[in-house]
Amino acid sequence: MCPAIRPRRRVLRVAAWTLALVLVVAAGLTGVVLWQHSYDLDVRRVSIRHGGHTLNGVLATPRDGRGPHGLVVYVHGDGPVDATHDDGYRPLWEANARAGYASLSWDKPGVAGAPGDWLDQTMDDRADETAAAIAWARARTDIDSDRIGLWGASQAGWVLPKVAARTPVHFVIAVSPAINWLRQGRYNLLAELRAEGASPSRTEAEIARSDTTRRLLARHATFEEYVRAMGGDPGGMTAGRWNFVSRNHTADATRDLRALRGVPVLLTLGGHDVNVDTVDTERTYSEVLDEGGALTVERYPDATHSMVRQSIERSDARTALTALLSPRSLFADGFLDGQRRFLQELGSPARPRPSHPLTVSR
Repeated sequence: MCPAIRPRRRVLRVAAWTLALVLVVAAGLTGVVLWQHSYDLDVRRVSIRHGGHTLNGVLATPRDGRGPHGLVVYVHGDGPVDATHDDGYRPLWEANARAGYASLSWDKPGVAGAPGDWLDQTMDDRADETAAAIAWARARTDIDSDRIGLWGASQAGWVLPKVAARTPVHFVIAVSPAINWLRQGRYNLLAELRAEGASPSRTEAEIARSDTTRRLLARHATFEEYVRAMGGDPGGMTAGRWNFVSRNHTADATRDLRALRGVPVLLTLGGHDVNVDTVDTERTYSEVLDEGGALTVERYPDATHSMVRQSIERSDARTALTALLSPRSLFADGFLDGQRRFLQELGSPARPRPSHPLTVSR
């Protein structure tokens, strides 16, 4: 055999073994991804009629065969959110299922092919939409109509109590809910500027811009007036978004929260929330719901506004990798278990509730 051929064969063998190893690792990773994204749920698409159009929904039910099940109805936060929140809801739905509860969610209008435009909605419109979904669920034989409650995050804080004023609910899970639109906006602005280490001059300029926006909203200015006032730079604001903010900027949940008195409420707050002033939120919930309410407050010191661990959320790469390989691990330690436990400990609608808030720190 020619000696020159031996090195070439060794190279080919190394390449073959390297390729085999890569394929084995790839197959293993594929298996991990498939396993991590396999949830103990039965998920189906549903259609809900409301106001002359259809809500494109998703109903996720436990596989225990013990129906009818209680139901958690999801109320999204801000933005163009689809029914699964880009699959981000699935770990929560699984936690609900382990407590014996189904989950119902739907695409916002204009999202994922749904009719309408969510930017045309007010908080009252969203509450009417949710009440219609609850009425639809109550007519189903696989849902226990006496054990239907709400889950809502962030902007949903203005929607949840409005729904409870329209139709009876068995419980409410409020995740990082806001109280007052304008106060929340100012808190968010200042918190983000601090996080960025903004200079005093930039902070002053941003506050001035915010004050101008508030004056324009107060006098119902048009989008064109807003653009002119901003020197031709809308700063990411669109005509549709301006319309949405104009219709909703006076939102304040304080008075509406009275509709939740006597309803078991789980208030979930993160320790690194730059969107919502959690101190203001907890104080308001405690003051309004203290009389005859059943408020449980759970704080997660390592959580952000979205209940994702801060150490993960501050890195886009780590967030993407965790979402791919271990989506349940995105959330703060104890968050999913806390939600499951709250649902498991709910009694029948007629069972008396404690009349004082319970606070738990995780």
